[in-house]
Amino acid sequence: MIEERQQHHYGVEGNGVSREQRTELIRMHLPLVEFVVDRVAPNVPAFLSRDDLKGAAMTGLMEAANRFDPGRGFQFKTFAEHRMRGAVFDEIRKMDWFSRSMREKQSRLHRVIHEEEERLGRTPDEQELARAMGLTLDSYHQLLNEVGHLGCVSLNQTLGDSGEGDSFQDSLEDHRADKPQESLEKSELTAIMAEQMEKLSEKERLVVSLYYYEELSQKEISEVLELTEGRISQLHSQALHKLKVKMDKALAD
Repeated sequence: MIEERQQHHYGVEGNGVSREQRTELIRMHLPLVEFVVDRVAPNVPAFLSRDDLKGAAMTGLMEAANRFDPGRGFQFKTFAEHRMRGAVFDEIRKMDWFSRSMREKQSRLHRVIHEEEERLGRTPDEQELARAMGLTLDSYHQLLNEVGHLGCVSLNQTLGDSGEGDSFQDSLEDHRADKPQESLEKSELTAIMAEQMEKLSEKERLVVSLYYYEELSQKEISEVLELTEGRISQLHSQALHKLKVKMDKALAD
């Protein structure tokens, strides 16, 4: 009780960060707002303005400052980026922007990916998926464009069916200085992700690696791979949906 009164007196919260320190964390990391918005902008519905994205990212930054506990060993920048992205996709989910028909298209795509993997004993390519869905390759590419945003929303949802635990995005990140048990769990999850990544096509692996590990934009990736931005978007969408199906199945097994 005495310690709590002392913390209140000096402006220190239970996580050991004072109000002044929180304010300074927010001020120092304001450039992250633009960075996060630039990263997520290609993967959100067009009707969401840049101001909408910046507002959600700013909310995430303030939440990160309020929740940050330096005792857990995380760098604030890593913690804040994760929460800011989450805040943006939380806002998208709250708006429930994708229609029932779009959800059904995504569910059908996931089902066909799973069925074709079981039938072929390997990861199907896009021609095989298009054929299994009764679509031309152009129509299949259009489907990927339509459900691409849903894949990125799914990226920030938790893996498996429990609704709890690490998200798909967490397993693509390298959180340093975790506690031993957390480090073990994350290393196991990362190992599963690495195994599933190897089952993607070379171009899909490159797109995921360049986007999530090297933090290149889709425009920059298109220049590196000498493909159009539209094609990069399709490969990105396809890779995410394949990985989501693979990771859910691997964790269930």
